[in-house]
Amino acid sequence: MIDWVELTESLGSSPWLYLILLSVSLLDSFLPLIPSEPVIIIAGVFAATGSVNLVLVIGATAVGAFLGDQIPYALGRRLSLRIGKRLPPGSRRRATHDWISRHLAARGGFVLVSTRFVPVGRYLVTVTTGMVRYDYRKFMLFTLLGGTAWSAYTVMTGYLGGVLFQDNALLAFAVGLGLALVLSGVLEVIRRVRTRDTVA
Repeated sequence: MIDWVELTESLGSSPWLYLILLSVSLLDSFLPLIPSEPVIIIAGVFAATGSVNLVLVIGATAVGAFLGDQIPYALGRRLSLRIGKRLPPGSRRRATHDWISRHLAARGGFVLVSTRFVPVGRYLVTVTTGMVRYDYRKFMLFTLLGGTAWSAYTVMTGYLGGVLFQDNALLAFAVGLGLALVLSGVLEVIRRVRTRDTVA
């Protein structure tokens, strides 16, 4: 199995790093076990040292995220009947599917952009988007916006850690990861509050 973090560290000043970023963000869109955030944060730290180009790091990550989101959408659209048979009425999986479907119909853009920041959530949403045949042009627009925002946010947490702690790469990575976790928590709280207010 590929050790993505070790591979990223070994290619920190190589142009191959951009391919790694594109690959890991693409795979993470439908394989939640891929450690995309740590890899991207490390790349942000390298960008802060000048080893790689910050804009290209964000761009490669955003392109990978966008392309990756198209795969679960296509699977959901193509296999909707088969997947639907595995969602029996009254089951928790069916309730989750129905909840996502309702929110996609009401505010698809917000759902697609915000769940890009939720590792398993983005996969469930993009599959469901395909299953309900959500307008593909809108899907591409919102996944492009969400992927770019997620890329910039994740890269910049590593970059900020790298700027603050240029002489200690390990500390820079730890700070970047800590910032990412804190900001992710804040985003999740905001999402839950908005959802609760909508239901109320």
